[in-house]
Amino acid sequence: MTLELVSLEWVHPGLLLILGAWVLPLLKGRVKHVAMLLLPAAALAICVRLSMMPGTYGMSLLGHDLGFVFRVDKLSLIFSYVFSIMALLGMVYALHVKDDAQHVTALTYAGGALGVTFAGDFLSLYVFWELMAISSVLLVWLRREPSAVAAGFRYLLVHVFGGLILLAGIVLHCSAQGSFAFESLGPFPAEGGWTVILPWSLILAGFLLNAAVPPLGAWLPDAYPEATVTGAVFMTAFTTKSAVYCLIRGFAVPGGTELIVWLGAGMAIYGVVYAVLENDARRLLAYHIISQVGYMVCAVGIGSDLAINGASAHAFAHILYKALLFMGAGAVLQVTGLRKLSEMGGLYKTMPITLGLYMIGAFAISAVPLFSGFVSKSMIISAAAEDHRQWIFLMLTLASAGTFLHTGLKLPYYMFFGKDSGVRGKEPPANMLVAMALAAVACILIGVMGFFPDLLYRLLPRDVAYHPYTLHHVTATLGMLGFTALGFFLLLKQLDPERKISLDTDWFYRKGSTFVASAARGPLARLEAGFVGEIYEFVMRRPVLGVARLLRKLDTHVVDFAVMSVGRLTQAFSQVLKTTVSGNAQHYGLLMAAGVLALMALAMLLQ
Repeated sequence: MTLELVSLEWVHPGLLLILGAWVLPLLKGRVKHVAMLLLPAAALAICVRLSMMPGTYGMSLLGHDLGFVFRVDKLSLIFSYVFSIMALLGMVYALHVKDDAQHVTALTYAGGALGVTFAGDFLSLYVFWELMAISSVLLVWLRREPSAVAAGFRYLLVHVFGGLILLAGIVLHCSAQGSFAFESLGPFPAEGGWTVILPWSLILAGFLLNAAVPPLGAWLPDAYPEATVTGAVFMTAFTTKSAVYCLIRGFAVPGGTELIVWLGAGMAIYGVVYAVLENDARRLLAYHIISQVGYMVCAVGIGSDLAINGASAHAFAHILYKALLFMGAGAVLQVTGLRKLSEMGGLYKTMPITLGLYMIGAFAISAVPLFSGFVSKSMIISAAAEDHRQWIFLMLTLASAGTFLHTGLKLPYYMFFGKDSGVRGKEPPANMLVAMALAAVACILIGVMGFFPDLLYRLLPRDVAYHPYTLHHVTATLGMLGFTALGFFLLLKQLDPERKISLDTDWFYRKGSTFVASAARGPLARLEAGFVGEIYEFVMRRPVLGVARLLRKLDTHVVDFAVMSVGRLTQAFSQVLKTTVSGNAQHYGLLMAAGVLALMALAMLLQ
C-alpha cells in the first residue's frame, strides 16, 4: 500500500528522533530530561503501532512523489523495537551529561539506524546510512581528547570509503535493474558477467565493512574505546546491527552463501583471540562485538529459517547485553578515569551494584541458561548443526567458550577483584545505575521467556519452532562453561593483562597515512611549490587579488561617495525640520491641515 500523503497516522520514528533532537538545546532542567526520554519512548510506541500496519509506504508532498519508500514487516519491526529500546536506555544513562551536542548526536544516530531499518529503497537506505556515519563519528570527537580526535578521523575515513563502495554498488545495481527497490539480491550471480557480479560484490562489501568483518573491521576497536562514556553505549548498538539487518534483507537466501558463512565463523574466533591480548577494558569489549556479530553474519550465510531467526534474535539480545557491559565499563571509567585492567582491582568493595549488574550482562553474552544469550546464540549454533556444518558448529562453540573466558571471567576479575590497586571509586550517578538495571532486567526477561517459545519467537521474521531449554542443551552448556571457568583459574597467571598494544589491520592504513604525510613533505611538497604553485599564482592568486583591488576602488569612489551624500542630505533636511519645532500648538495644527490638503490634492491628481 502506498500513501499519497504522509499523515499523523504514519510518523516515521527515525525522523521523529532526528528532528526532535534539535529541540533539546532549547530546553532546560527537568523539561529537557523529560524530552530526552519522551522522544525515544514515542519512537518505540510508533514502532509498536506500525506492527498493525504492515506494508510498503511511499512519501509524497502535494501530490509529488519524494522518492523515499519505507517498508514495514516482521524483520524491520524486530530491529526497530530494539533500536528504540536502546535509544531510551541510552538516554537514561546520559541524563547526567550536560553536553547538548552529545544528546543531539546520539538521537540523530539512533534515528539514522531506524531510517535504515525501515528503508524500502536504496536511496533512503544510503541517506540514513551516511547520516549514521556522520553522527557516530561526532560521538568520538565529542570526547575532546587528542586520541579521540585521531581515532575519529580514522573512523570517518574508513566509513567514507565504505560509503563510496556501497554507493558505487547501488548505482551499478539500479542502472542494471532499472529500480531503486531494496530487495533480496539473491545468491552469488554465477551468470550475467561483471555487470551483475560487480554491483552484488560492492554492495556486499559495503555492508560487511559496517558489520566490522575482518580484515575490514579494525575501525571498531580503534574508535569505540575512544568515544565518550555515554556515546560508546550508543555506538555498540546501531552501526554493526543495522549492517546485519541489511545483510539479512539483501543476502540471506535459501541454501546459503558459503563465503558469508566462513567470514562469520572466522569473525567469531577472531574477536575472541584478540580479546585475549587486550588490556583496555572497553577495547576488549569492542573485540567481543566483532565476535558476537560474527554469529549473526554466519547465520546470514547459512540462510535457513532457523538461522535467520537466530541472527535477528541474537542481534536483539546482543544490543541489550553489550550496552549493559559498556555501561559497566563506562561507569568505572566515569568514577575512576581508568581503562586498563592492569591498573584496576579491588573495586568490588566500593562498586558492588555496578559489579552485580555487569555480571548479568556477562552471563547473558556467555549464553548462561536463564539469560538472553542462551536463547539466541544457541539458535545459530543449532542451525549450523542442522545444516551439517560440523566445522562451523565447532568454531562457534569454541568462540562461545572464549567469550565466557574473557568477558565473563577475565574482565570482571581484574577490574573488580584481582590484586587490590588501591583505587577507591564509588557508584556512578543514579541514572546510570537505573539504565544498567533496566538493561539487566531485559537480559533476564528474554532468557526466562525462552521457556515460552511461542511468546518469544513469534516476533521473529520466520515461522519455525525452536525450544532452547532441552535437557541436553542445558547440561552441555553448563558443562562447557564449567570447564572454561576451571581452565581460567588454572591458567590465571598466563592471562594476567600486560601493558602492550595489539596490532590489527588498522596498522596498514596507519602506516599508509604516515607514508603519504612523509611523501607530502618531500617530492610532493617540491611539486606543490613548483609546478602547482605557479598554476595557483596565475590561475587563482593574481585574478583574485586583481578583482579585490577593483572592488576596493569601487567601494571608495562610488559606494562611500553615495553613502556620504545621503548623509549630508539627511542632515540638511533635519535642519529645515528643526525650524518647524516652535512649541506652539496652533502651528502644529496648521501643519497637519496643510499635510491633509496636500494628500487630498495628490489623490485627486492620481485619479
